[in-house]
Amino acid sequence: MKFPGSVLVSVVLFVAETAAALCLSGAYRAAGDRMWQWLTLLFALLPCALVQLSLVFIHRDVSRDRPLVLLLHLLQLGPLVRCVEVFYIYFHAGRVEEPYVSITKKRQMPKDGYSEEVEKEVGQAEGKLCTHRSAFSRASVIQAFLGSAPQLTLQLYICVLQQEITAARSVFMVLSLLSIVYGALRCNILAIKIKYDDYDISVKPAAYLCIFMWRSFEIATRVIVLVLFSSVLQIWTLPVVLVNFFVFFFYPWILFWQSKSPFPENIEKALSRVGTTIVLCLLTFLYAGINMFCWSAVQVKLNDPDLINKSQNWYCLTVYYMLRFIENAFLLLMWYIYKTDIYLYVCAPLLVLQLLIGYCMAVLFMLVFYQFCHPCKKLFSSSITEGLLSCFKFLCFVCKPLKSTRVTDKAELKSSENADESQSSNKTTDSQNGNHHQSVSSNA
Repeated sequence: MKFPGSVLVSVVLFVAETAAALCLSGAYRAAGDRMWQWLTLLFALLPCALVQLSLVFIHRDVSRDRPLVLLLHLLQLGPLVRCVEVFYIYFHAGRVEEPYVSITKKRQMPKDGYSEEVEKEVGQAEGKLCTHRSAFSRASVIQAFLGSAPQLTLQLYICVLQQEITAARSVFMVLSLLSIVYGALRCNILAIKIKYDDYDISVKPAAYLCIFMWRSFEIATRVIVLVLFSSVLQIWTLPVVLVNFFVFFFYPWILFWQSKSPFPENIEKALSRVGTTIVLCLLTFLYAGINMFCWSAVQVKLNDPDLINKSQNWYCLTVYYMLRFIENAFLLLMWYIYKTDIYLYVCAPLLVLQLLIGYCMAVLFMLVFYQFCHPCKKLFSSSITEGLLSCFKFLCFVCKPLKSTRVTDKAELKSSENADESQSSNKTTDSQNGNHHQSVSSNA
């Protein structure tokens, strides 16, 4: 039975970040900065409430007779109670013989084209720990992108405006960045486990390192770009954020309406149609929040029973990173044009170059992960390099018809001009021949 280290890391980050947010809001109140105080509290308490809601929903505590647990969730102490429960189960596992076990069948990674199916006995304790790990992974994603990401952006924005980085604020920003990177890492692992649920997956340390570096560069550069842009063009910050958010929020719904599939009703039997709609809206809300800052690694598909797209689509990945790089470059250009006196001692071209290189480093680590360190790379129908090549070939194919039409137009113009010239030359020769015959006949 594996040690529940992911649960411990999630709880430590949750408690540390919440405590730091409360201390920093108290410091803002003492300094008389009421607006920064309330925004800090908002970005700290809102994800806390959503984390409690997700834990209650996954463990189905509402339909069970557990009033004390529900009370502790209302007091925002749900993660601590769950962590104590997890370690109680872990340390007491094996002491009492379990009445029954379940048998799971998992396939091993294919070797030489063959994949063996292995049966494994899973006891009640291990099943409960698996449920807790899954619940805390989802809670970490919610905490990261609905709380830590806005919180990090806010605190960095305050540092830029006040031109001061205090010790409390720097510690809080480091905790927020670690929380976001850890949430993105858990999102990647969850996506792999959901897509390849039939296989026994083991993630190696090199894969964790690649994901950590990839997400660190991607999220850090994205937050800095947003803060720099918002510090000089405050009026345009809200439109940029809203456009990004609503594009990703409505994208899964547009695909669902285009597919003309029936409304999904198999999420939870106890939920009504209104409750299911609320859950789906919260899911797409989280999906939009993730894609605001980094690639989600999970494509929401509302007409699928698992609510995610299990196919490996390199086109979406390529388009996302190309558009995001263009957007970051454009926002940096706007900051460079309209920068104020607070950036007087900042080498603006060097900073722009460093941020663009940082984003390229994130893409590089992402390519290394998918090409060499992905635990299920043997199951890919095509590698990421082949996918990128096909994407570029597709773009070249789109551009070629434009060039070919221009070339054909020019060729048609030239051929028509040549035809006109030949016709005119024929006419002149005919007229010359006619004159010659007339002169011959007159002489005769």
